[in-house]
Amino acid sequence: MATSGPNADGGAAAAAAAAPKNSWPELVGKSSEEAKKKIKEDKPGADVQVVPADAFVTLDYRTGRVRVFVDSDDKVARAPQIG
Repeated sequence: MATSGPNADGGAAAAAAAAPKNSWPELVGKSSEEAKKKIKEDKPGADVQVVPADAFVTLDYRTGRVRVFVDSDDKVARAPQIG
């Protein structure tokens, strides 16, 4: 018997909405300022670092850091993610 309605997915959508966000693919192509604002809304207290897309960065993983890689037009070049 097929289930329909708000819980048809077994609650997976609600669980995904409640889970902390780890990446922001929807920000690709946006300005760095827009990206920083959205990330700060989703993850208050995050250390948001805007860096050139071709920059060398450390490889250490930090749960409080989100790097926003931007192109020469200050647009997000790839999906920002925690680390």
